[in-house]
Amino acid sequence: MGQDSKQLLHLVFGGELERLDGTEFRDLSRVEMVGVFPNYAAAHAAWKGKAQATVDNAHMRYFIVHLHRLLDPAAA
Repeated sequence: MGQDSKQLLHLVFGGELERLDGTEFRDLSRVEMVGVFPNYAAAHAAWKGKAQATVDNAHMRYFIVHLHRLLDPAAA
């Protein structure tokens, strides 16, 4: 990453949801932490790969969390 690039951390995680219209997981012990990524583009690529790999299970959902906004709310 170059000196002009600012690190904007993003977390990708997911698992099987209780309901299609909710965000509560069926089993927290099975929630998958895909990883932490240095920017949105890398996080989106990881999210897309996981989402496409689980497309046959409608209850599977993956999320992107903007960690940089949590770490420094004033900069968001």
